[in-house]
Amino acid sequence: MAARRLRTIARLTFRNPASLAYLGLVAATAVFVTVDTLFAAHEDASFAGVSLLLVSAPTIVAFFVGGDVLGVNVIDSDVFLCTALPLSVLIQSFALGWFVRLLGRTSVRTARPQGA
Repeated sequence: MAARRLRTIARLTFRNPASLAYLGLVAATAVFVTVDTLFAAHEDASFAGVSLLLVSAPTIVAFFVGGDVLGVNVIDSDVFLCTALPLSVLIQSFALGWFVRLLGRTSVRTARPQGA
């Protein structure tokens, strides 16, 4: 039962077109941030990381708020950011897969005449 639930979660997170498109966008943004940070020599090179946070919003904001409530100083904690960012991306990918599945269930239903 647990293995089946785990396969369902993995399928919703990684094996549908919407989640794959989102994860591709996140990967492309991460590559852009990495290249810009390592090879660009301008004053606001670290500002490129904001685009990665924007792609992972709104769940990353919930992690920041939760970290502040728990007393974790989010700005100074690299471990917190390196944990919250992938978790928020995975949560959003799962939510996107679940939403697509929910839409697929409601749109497939066809009306049948009564008494047929």
